[in-house]
Amino acid sequence: MIFSREYIGYLARRTVKHLTDVKMIHTAHPAPVEERVTAALLEEMSLEDRINEEVRVILEAYQKEMQPTGAQYAEMFKKVKAELTRKYKAVL
Repeated sequence: MIFSREYIGYLARRTVKHLTDVKMIHTAHPAPVEERVTAALLEEMSLEDRINEEVRVILEAYQKEMQPTGAQYAEMFKKVKAELTRKYKAVL
């Protein structure tokens, strides 16, 4: 993940504060809202990590077949990642 969990928590707190300040949301208890926003941000930010791990697993399974054909790992990584990104309808 690009950002630390602490920074994501900070972003969630700032987001909730900003949304309440501009009256886009109203809450008497911001802590539970901040927790839910933090969880959503963590989920979204870790999506790319999960996709990368799945790509590694796929390429590891096909590594023996890739070597004789001369396929480049980096190139195949990009192609498989792009395919999985489309499959999960993710925006990276």
